[in-house]
Amino acid sequence: MPTFNLNINTTMHTVEADADTPLLWVLRDVIDLVGTKFGCGIGQCGACTIHVDGNATRSCLLQVGQAEGLAITTIEGLSKEGDHPVQQAWKSIDVPQCGYCQSGQIMTAAAFLKQNPNPSTEAIRNAMHGNICRCASYNSIEAAVKVASKTSHESHNA
Repeated sequence: MPTFNLNINTTMHTVEADADTPLLWVLRDVIDLVGTKFGCGIGQCGACTIHVDGNATRSCLLQVGQAEGLAITTIEGLSKEGDHPVQQAWKSIDVPQCGYCQSGQIMTAAAFLKQNPNPSTEAIRNAMHGNICRCASYNSIEAAVKVASKTSHESHNA
């Protein structure tokens, strides 16, 4: 079985897996980073969203053989203390209901706000539309992204 060296949450991991194994399963089953969730397996729901070189990426679609040399960040690596502005906004708004999709929602929002720190409501809706929440917490998610954008924007301008 091939060996791959992966940079995950700024730590190098050497893993054995078939080259076409989705990175999602390597993260969860080999490295034991279970914050990234399996939702649909076809890149349509967003539950498995991680950052690859800073961009929101569906880990169910990225094969481990394609991941060498990339900077991969999971929800566990977004911030050590859970104090990323998006995580703080999620807590202040009390977004989660069942919570299953929330790591993917947070990772999508964090990547979006890094590229667009002062978004309009329409831009937030467009950025988040690909993440499904079966509990329909969309209004809370949108509100949390707005709060995070203000927090992120203020900290960048301080």
